Amino acid sequence: MTRALFIIDVQNDFTEGGALGVDGGAAVAADTTRYLERAHGDYAIVLASRDWHDPEGDNGGHFAAADVDPDYVTTWPPHCVAGTVGAEYHPGLDLSHVTMHVKKGQGEPAYSIYDGEVEGGASDGASISAALEEHGVTEVDVVGIATDYCVRASVLDAIEHGRHVRVFTDLVAGVARESSDAALLEMAHAGATLVASDAG
Repeated sequence: MTRALFIIDVQNDFTEGGALGVDGGAAVAADTTRYLERAHGDYAIVLASRDWHDPEGDNGGHFAAADVDPDYVTTWPPHCVAGTVGAEYHPGLDLSHVTMHVKKGQGEPAYSIYDGEVEGGASDGASISAALEEHGVTEVDVVGIATDYCVRASVLDAIEHGRHVRVFTDLVAGVARESSDAALLEMAHAGATLVASDAG
């Protein structure tokens, strides 16, 4: 059994005070750091993803037009624009145990980590599937933001790609309670195990 950790979109724009800030986002950053301090040796690879949207254009309709209100379902205010502070990792997330960085978006809507590609290192430009195959990963743990959007999409894709998935329910934060609870139920129904990070 070879395991990977997905850290989904723990970025300034998705934490308190950001363009699409989620309550509990800063706590996810700090608690994920503490988790990695004790558990990083459990993982063959640790992948951290970021939304990374183009500064020009609407990124394939992902950003609402300037004169139109976003619907917060398929259109959003500008966020995680490449080169801005909002696109950077939250400072509470220690990156020292992250082995692969993933950028997703870059001109189009992207929710799942599988929509991105590895940036830098020997695996630069690789798909997530290729990176996992290269390291023989069969098990994936998932933490991050937001439970009801990018965490959900990443978990469902990992299951679809044949991985056994655990979601650490104490290391995720969602946009809204109702939609986050529904997303967790959907993930569990699809085959994910919902567990606290200290459950072993």
